[in-house]
Amino acid sequence: AYWRAIVISLTADIVEKFYTFLWPLTRISAALMTAPLFASEAGNARLRIMLALTLSFMVYPLLEWPRLNPLSPDGLLALLDQIATGIVMGLSLQIVVAALVIAGQAISSTMGLSMANLMDPTLGSVPVLSQFMLIMGSLVFLDFGGHLMLIGSLIDSFTLLPVGKSLFAVEGSGRMLAWSSMMFLGGVLIALPVMASLLLVNIGVGIMTRAAPSLNIFSVGLPAMLVAGYILIVACIGSMGGRIQWLWDQAFSTLREILGMA
Repeated sequence: AYWRAIVISLTADIVEKFYTFLWPLTRISAALMTAPLFASEAGNARLRIMLALTLSFMVYPLLEWPRLNPLSPDGLLALLDQIATGIVMGLSLQIVVAALVIAGQAISSTMGLSMANLMDPTLGSVPVLSQFMLIMGSLVFLDFGGHLMLIGSLIDSFTLLPVGKSLFAVEGSGRMLAWSSMMFLGGVLIALPVMASLLLVNIGVGIMTRAAPSLNIFSVGLPAMLVAGYILIVACIGSMGGRIQWLWDQAFSTLREILGMA
């Protein structure tokens, strides 16, 4: 009877620890499933699982976790809140990825390269320049330590938004909706120097074909736009990198605002 009581007590303690361990695990796993770079199909799913477990084990001893049964109505609601919080954290950073895709599409359409597409395993069929922008955005993300900032934001989120507090407050939801418009504004900001310069080139080609109607606009205009577009991309790549880094900084600042408003 003595050993049976010890086994029952030990089993109850293990089950309780497992229930409390679910809170950091679900939020961190949901964030890594949706965050840029970590959610890429090119990554290894086993690596993401191991990273989520490692981060959860690191965070678990730092805070006090509520003792709720995840199978109860209150516990199930809290568990869904953790999943939703992780997804929102990842999606708030994916806005920058969408801005990079839109910038590549805008430049491709202006240059006449919109027909040149690549099949991306995560985003589907995207223009070649959008794929280039995504690679450039990923390098900038790693260069200024975005992966470390994401992990730090995940750890800080349990202090800013503890378990049991819902993310879906009026102020936080409004800030997330306002930030989602940055996918269009950010795409325009990145592509604007090249698009404005190509507009001037296009006007020059139009004036030239107007002055010499015998020139074929397709045989002259399309090569001119392609050559000018490549030259402008090379010339503006430094400023593009600066704007991309600014977008990543704004994404992490907005993420902390959303967590603080909830």
